[in-house]
Amino acid sequence: MGGVKSQGSLVFGLDIGTRSIVGTVGYKADDGFHVLAQEIKEHESRAMLDGQIHDIGKVGNTILEVKKNLEERLGKQLGEVCIAAAGRVLRTVTVNVAEDFESEKEITDEDIYNLSMSGIEQAYTEFQSQNDTDMKFYCVGYTPVRYYLNGYQIGNLEGHKAKKISADLIATFLPDDVVDGLYKAVEHAGLHVANLTLEPIAAIQVAIPDKFRLLNLALVDVGAGTSDISITKDGSIIAYGMIPVAGDSLTDVIVQKCLVDFDMAEHIKRSLRTGEPEIEFTDIMGLPQKIKAAEISEALAPYINDMTAKVSDEIKRLNGDKPVSAVFVVGGGGMVPGYTEKLSESLGILKERVAIRGEDVMKDIIFEDKDAHKDSLMVTPIGICLSFYAQSNNFIFVSFNGERLKLYDNGHLSVSDAALQVAFPNEDLFPKRGKAITFTIGGKSRIVRGTEGESSQIIINGEPADLYTQIHSGDIIEVKPSTPGSDAAFKLGELPELKNPIKISVNGKIFEFPKKALVNGELQETFYEIKDGDDIKVNNFYTVEQITEFLDTPAAGDIKVNQTAAVLKTKVYEDFTLDYTIGSHNHKTEKNEKAADNSSDDSNGSSDESTNSDVNSEESTAKESGAAPAAGGVSFADLPDDDGTAAEMKEKMAEMAGSEDGEKTEEEKDEKPDLSIPVTVNANGRMITLTGKDNYVYVDVFDKLNFDLKAGNGRKIITKLNGKNAQYLEPIKDGDVIEVRWEEK
Repeated sequence: MGGVKSQGSLVFGLDIGTRSIVGTVGYKADDGFHVLAQEIKEHESRAMLDGQIHDIGKVGNTILEVKKNLEERLGKQLGEVCIAAAGRVLRTVTVNVAEDFESEKEITDEDIYNLSMSGIEQAYTEFQSQNDTDMKFYCVGYTPVRYYLNGYQIGNLEGHKAKKISADLIATFLPDDVVDGLYKAVEHAGLHVANLTLEPIAAIQVAIPDKFRLLNLALVDVGAGTSDISITKDGSIIAYGMIPVAGDSLTDVIVQKCLVDFDMAEHIKRSLRTGEPEIEFTDIMGLPQKIKAAEISEALAPYINDMTAKVSDEIKRLNGDKPVSAVFVVGGGGMVPGYTEKLSESLGILKERVAIRGEDVMKDIIFEDKDAHKDSLMVTPIGICLSFYAQSNNFIFVSFNGERLKLYDNGHLSVSDAALQVAFPNEDLFPKRGKAITFTIGGKSRIVRGTEGESSQIIINGEPADLYTQIHSGDIIEVKPSTPGSDAAFKLGELPELKNPIKISVNGKIFEFPKKALVNGELQETFYEIKDGDDIKVNNFYTVEQITEFLDTPAAGDIKVNQTAAVLKTKVYEDFTLDYTIGSHNHKTEKNEKAADNSSDDSNGSSDESTNSDVNSEESTAKESGAAPAAGGVSFADLPDDDGTAAEMKEKMAEMAGSEDGEKTEEEKDEKPDLSIPVTVNANGRMITLTGKDNYVYVDVFDKLNFDLKAGNGRKIITKLNGKNAQYLEPIKDGDVIEVRWEEK
């Protein structure tokens, strides 16, 4: 039955009811729906209760009989069928779904269909988040309540131009056992489900035409096991509901009243519709009996009262706690005398506004089968056929790694949908990376990722596929999980920060020195494997000593960095100049070191003895007066004392001088290891290297500047550190910019 949606193609609809199965075959044409053949077959036993299949085999056999009879009458095979589910344990979700387009476009039927499919998916996601039971539910039908064009309500979107369309949509859900039972019974009869809908959705297709839906109406489909309800208002269906009480509950009363089997009780109940005063029947003893119709009606009255009260309460609940304007009743259970009158009383509306709908609503139905029934029993079966044209709502079955899987067919199912349904782990679908390494370099976090493994291997019906390959009913899907990649491995030398060497001019020639790095405080070679959590700092300098060792040229005599006296521990940066006298390896002595240290104390880079004498003399004078000299021989007594800082310095330096080991001999002092750390700063535009201490303060630069502290002539001294005002005792560090000048008047 491929292509059954085209005009004139046959549609086979099955109403699988609690009491009977009705098969209808027809086609839709311009003048209405044509019924070609109809077949009714009652269940031989109570294989269904309250709309639920209890014996799949027996129901399947009855479906098979209906199918064969229709095929004989039509002279053709039937392979696909449309079915409807009763609203047992019905759940509904109302959603608003929207779709934006890049630019204004004319809305097509496909756009509307895609909008509805998006709404169903959204409703399913929302329903799953609220489902607090262990049962699986499936969407068995949907109804657009209203459409919106660019935010404004409209009756039909098709043909209009819009940049945004949206809709309010009701999606209905039933438990898996209800849906699965229907599918298995149909498959037992050799049929494939072409469309699944809800019974009240099907019934309303016939019973309440679109032109009546502007009114606030209720449709009650009273079957054998359930009473399904739908509500219309403002041109749309606004709600669906169900109560699990219907015609069979009345039949059970007659069984007890007349002592008959269920089938005879059904005969008695139907005889009430004829209006005959007496009904003849045979009881379970085989004895012929007669009973007045009024006596049966009296016995049924309290049960009809209870049934209609429940229906009335459900109608009011669905309609915002108020009655509807009118009620249409379809189905065999609602044809029992007194049902419509009692329902009108319960709702509090005129009895004329509760009526059974039958042949009067089938004006657009052309019965080519002259033996077809035209009463309210046929409303739902014909509606099932018409629902096929209104919406395609189907499930497909596939095999996923050997597991039989049922999927809601939204028209574009792929392997990923099947994987999601069976909760196949995401990490087994996509390539897995090996473990990453996270470390810090220069205080900033960095990550090196592991390599990717192989993707999952997907086979559909023996052919290679991927996650986005479309799937169809009967497909055999095999998914081999992805594999993990290798863990991250990264050597220190691979860091881009270590790629470019440091260029330094040594004795007039440019040399390139590879950069070094400290890992967790320790110097490491380039082949070091970086570990997770390592803290890396790249040295962008070499000390003079490291340069001489790298070049294997020991320094002998004066050392100058950027034409400024330096020592072996002085730091040399990119584009600095280093000049020193190269000595032989056996001349690298303490004497050379001492000479280099002495030369660094001369601000002009010279080492004449007169300068050193002046410094020694000044130090001696400072000690005798109880005040310590500034580094390099500058007396703190010469510093301006506008804010008392100099006085404080004098006191602190005196304490420091007193705490030094003055009693030690020169020989003992020479034996003490040199722990000093050189610091290079920019002072008044010159690069100056301070040596001889493990830390330095601002005032230590004065001896290198040749700054005349007695030339103030009453002016205030301005001291800046990195552009900000500085105190004399403020600590300084490598790379600081220092400015010292007299205030201009």
